[in-house]
Amino acid sequence: MSGTKSLDQRFADAMGQLLGPDFPTDIALAVSGGGDSMAMLTLAHNWAHAWGVRLWVVTVDHGLRAESAAEAAMVAEECTLLGHPHAILRWHWDGQGNLMDAARRARLSLIDRWRGGLEHVLMAHTQDDVAETFLMRLKRGSGVEGLSAMRASLTVQPHAGDMHDMAPVDVCWTAQPPMPTQKGGGVSANSNGFRLLRPCLDMTRAELRHYLRTLKGRWVDDPTNEDPTYDRARIRKLLDLLGAEGLGCDTLSDTAHRMSRARQALHARARDVAGRIVTEECLNGLGTGALLIDRNGFAETEEDTRLRILAESLRWVASAEYRPRAQALEQLAERLLSGGQGTLHGCDLRCLGNQIRVGREFSAVSAPASMGQIWEGRWQLYGASAKGASLRALGSDGLKQAGGRPEGAPAARLLYPLPAAFLGEVLVACPHLDYGEGMIREGSGRYSSFTASFERH
Repeated sequence: MSGTKSLDQRFADAMGQLLGPDFPTDIALAVSGGGDSMAMLTLAHNWAHAWGVRLWVVTVDHGLRAESAAEAAMVAEECTLLGHPHAILRWHWDGQGNLMDAARRARLSLIDRWRGGLEHVLMAHTQDDVAETFLMRLKRGSGVEGLSAMRASLTVQPHAGDMHDMAPVDVCWTAQPPMPTQKGGGVSANSNGFRLLRPCLDMTRAELRHYLRTLKGRWVDDPTNEDPTYDRARIRKLLDLLGAEGLGCDTLSDTAHRMSRARQALHARARDVAGRIVTEECLNGLGTGALLIDRNGFAETEEDTRLRILAESLRWVASAEYRPRAQALEQLAERLLSGGQGTLHGCDLRCLGNQIRVGREFSAVSAPASMGQIWEGRWQLYGASAKGASLRALGSDGLKQAGGRPEGAPAARLLYPLPAAFLGEVLVACPHLDYGEGMIREGSGRYSSFTASFERH
C-alpha cells in the first residue's frame, strides 16, 4: 500500500499515527545535513505548513570531522530559506569510552538541554537503519530484545545539566525554543523527558534521496558511512550482498518488527510477574532506591521472564539507559538462584533470607550534586536550609555521624549509597535514617517507581 502513496502522504500518515489527531503547536527536528535528515526536513516543512505546526530545527556538531561545521552551517542556511529557527550545538569529546556511543549519548543530552518546552523531537531513522541495526545486533548474539526493531516512538529521559552548563561558543541559535510550563510544585513540564519520533521508518534511504533529487534539495554525504573501521559502514556494504540473496532491507526490517511483537508479549508477561514478586525497599517510610525480589517466585519463574525482571531491576536501581549484556545477566541469575551474590551494572545483589536485594553498588554511585541537580537519577536538595550543601552518598563516615545502623535496617555497608546532605564533611541530613531536617526529596528523575519503569518499555 505504501508504494502507491507519495512520500509526503506517507510522512503525513506516520505523523498522524504518532501524534494525531491533536498535533502540538511546536515540534523539534534533529537534522544532521545528511540525505535522510534533509529529506525529513523537507517532508516536515510541507506537512507543518499544512497543519499549522511550528518547527524548531537543531543540528549537533560533533566536531569529529573538519567539514562538520560547514555542514551544520548548510543546514542553518536551508532553515533560513524555509523560515524555521535553527540551532547548532557543538560537542567536545573528552576521549573517554566508545566514540560512537559517546557521540550518540551526547546528541540526546544536548538536544534535551536545548529543547526547552518542546516535547517531541523527530529523527530521520529509516528502514535501512532498522536492517543495519538488526545485523549488528545479530553479530553480537542478541536475543529477542536486541533484535527488535527500533520503535517509532519512545521516551528519552532527561539528562543532568541545562544550557547554562554550556559555554557560549557551544550554542548558536536564531531563536530560543519556548520555555517549559510549570506544573504544581514548580516542576517544569519537560522534566519527564521528551518523545523521540521516527516518522520515516517505513521509507528507504534510496527513496529519501530520490525525493531530494527531484526537489533539487541539498545534503552532504558523511565519509564515515564508507569507512570500514566503523561497524555500521561494513554492515551497510554487506547488506548490498545480502539483498542479492533475498535478504534485503525490507526482509530484515520485517523480521525486526516481528521480533518487536514478540518482545512486547514477553515484556507484558515479565511486567505481570514483577508486579507480584518485586517490591521497593523502604526505610523510615521512604524508598531507598533498592528492590526486593521474592526468591521463591524468582526461582519458579521461566528463565526468559526471570532475566527480564532482573535486567529491569538493574536498570531501575542504577537509573541506567540500557540493560546489561545477556551473558553477564545469565551468569548473575545462576549465582542468585544458588544463594550467591554479585555486582553488575553498578548494582550490588545478594540473597537476604527469602529475598534477593538489588541495591546500588557504593563504588558506582554518582558524583556529588548541588541544589537543582538530580542525584543518582532520583534525589535532589530543596529548601533554604540546603543552600551550600552537597548531595552525595552517605558512606561509612556519614553513617557514623548519623549514629550508626538503626534497628531493622539492612547491614551497614548496604546503607552507604543512601542519599545524604553534607556541608563540607559534616552530615546535615539523611531522611532515611531520620537524621536532620528534610532537605532531600525524590526529584523528577529517570523513574518515579519500579512499576512506572516497567510501564515505559
